[in-house]
Amino acid sequence: MIALIDYGAGNLTSVRKAFAAIGASVFVPASPADVEPAAGIVVPGVGHFAATRALVGEWVEAILARVGEGRPLLGICLGMQWLFEGSDEAPDCPGLGVLAGRCFRLGRQEGATPVKVPHVGWNAIEMRRESSMADGLRTGAQMYFTHSFAAPVTSDTVAVTEHGESFAAVVQHGQVAGVQFHPEKSGEAGLQILRNFVELAK
Repeated sequence: MIALIDYGAGNLTSVRKAFAAIGASVFVPASPADVEPAAGIVVPGVGHFAATRALVGEWVEAILARVGEGRPLLGICLGMQWLFEGSDEAPDCPGLGVLAGRCFRLGRQEGATPVKVPHVGWNAIEMRRESSMADGLRTGAQMYFTHSFAAPVTSDTVAVTEHGESFAAVVQHGQVAGVQFHPEKSGEAGLQILRNFVELAK
């Protein structure tokens, strides 16, 4: 069973339906203790980074404990940004910190092309390296994005895309992974990401 974390900032219904479409079972833990039996953990999310303040204390401890046991963790959109050290969207709100770097507003970095945000719509991803989370995907795969902030391109980046500048679209460090796009809204390519995560959780 995959634990789908509800902290009030994610479209759990569509994510749950996407997992059901690939034959995977998910549950929504009511408390941090309920995360213990999960084979894998998914942190979805849309909206402002400050919403992740709800994931503090025992929730963070429970998630990190499972990651420490080798169970996979997947962050989606805002959930992916939360995996990093923090975001310029809410400078005083720390991220989980399992990935190095800070998230930034699109079009504001030095050398970036000014762009309209939020970035909403379909973008092609460019593969940068092989990864179990990206099995079956190729450069040019179209994914659905909706966001104003993004994660930096680092050694953990598996795939990038561009909106005024390049940013991480898929990241993976060991059993910890994240996608900036919404796999539940990205057709067959998005479902492949979820299948890959389920494989990690076996």
